Amino acid sequence: MQILILATLAVFITFPSVLMAQSETGEIVVTGQGLVAVEPDMAVLSLGVTRESLRARDAMSDTSRAVAKVLSTLETVGIAPRDIQTSSVSLSPRWDRSDRNATPRVVGYVASNTLSIRIRDLDVLGGLLDDVIGSGVNQMNGLSFTLSDPGPFEDEARVKAVESAIAKAEVLASAANVTLGSIRTISEGGANRPATVQFRQESFAADVPVAVGDVDIRTSVTMVFAISE
Repeated sequence: MQILILATLAVFITFPSVLMAQSETGEIVVTGQGLVAVEPDMAVLSLGVTRESLRARDAMSDTSRAVAKVLSTLETVGIAPRDIQTSSVSLSPRWDRSDRNATPRVVGYVASNTLSIRIRDLDVLGGLLDDVIGSGVNQMNGLSFTLSDPGPFEDEARVKAVESAIAKAEVLASAANVTLGSIRTISEGGANRPATVQFRQESFAADVPVAVGDVDIRTSVTMVFAISE
């Protein structure tokens, strides 16, 4: 009877360790990249007006009048009010520091007003640049291209990223002579739309030449696969 009890205990002590060894599996962790190059359908233009005068009030008044003329020009070419935003207004003194032995003195004031403009019709871009310069703009702070609806292209990039990750995992599994198991986790690294690349020169029927390129939409996914022995 004692021998039977000891044998039974031995079975219950060793059996869980066997189950644990059978359930342990390795992992393959890979990161896939997805890239979609899309021709932009919208531009974002940052421009400004700066005026200088001996008095602060005059500098600001001159700037305001010039901005009003720019806004009128934008309306004439069909830019909707919702696509025009004031991004900054500033007023600062101009100092005379020419005499190093004397205390710097204020010799005038500089006022600036900066606008951010979304341009949904790229066919008018070159002409618009020419028009706003003619209406009083004396600061061009930047021009970038983007998409009005990037969502479908981001989804396309996600699909490519997953396909890339699966392909990498299959290559690694084959090289290691193991069988690729089920997907354990998928996490996205995030989508982004960097600056325009792959430039193509286009004519906008105006004196200001503009190069339009493809906006690159990138995303990445990290996937964890089980290894089936």
